[in-house]
Amino acid sequence: METGTVMKQSIRVAALSGSLRKGSYHKGLLRAAIDLAKESVPGMQIEYIDISPLPFMNTDLEINGTYPAVVEAFRQKILEADSILFASPEYNYSVSAPLKNAIDWASRPPNVWADKPAAIISTGGIFGGGVSQYHLRQIGVFLDLHFINKPEFSLNAFQPPEKFDVEGNLVDESAKERLKKVLISLQEFTMRLQGRE
Repeated sequence: METGTVMKQSIRVAALSGSLRKGSYHKGLLRAAIDLAKESVPGMQIEYIDISPLPFMNTDLEINGTYPAVVEAFRQKILEADSILFASPEYNYSVSAPLKNAIDWASRPPNVWADKPAAIISTGGIFGGGVSQYHLRQIGVFLDLHFINKPEFSLNAFQPPEKFDVEGNLVDESAKERLKKVLISLQEFTMRLQGRE
């Protein structure tokens, strides 16, 4: 019976970074989230989904209702996930082009984002990427994504104390604690929407 309870509570989270840079702080946030889930959020499995191989969105690549193999594989990962964790950098007060491209591919019929619970985390300068989060929430309205409202997570990467090491790994313990609260909220919201509370 205990095993059944654990299985029932398990959720799969697809994690996407809107930054393709090797030492990206947003990838660092996702690595920290994966570690935190393993260590202290029982029942949550986070898988990083690399969006860098996706071609530019172009409906000419859609043939008889099918998509290029790399796009099909990406769409399947999103479809199989119970919820989504976006690490969204802020480019010119909005979401990054790679992330928007991934969103657009997965929104093509049938829209595989529909009815997925989601959370957004971001880092950057003064606003910590916060403005991009509101644009992403607007996009989510059309896609039928359901974002958690609280807690919000935006992190000023350049304000002391040091937030990331030279390889882009999150080292700030208070930020890790805030990130853990986001994961717990996403888990609870996912369970509630799926009727598994």
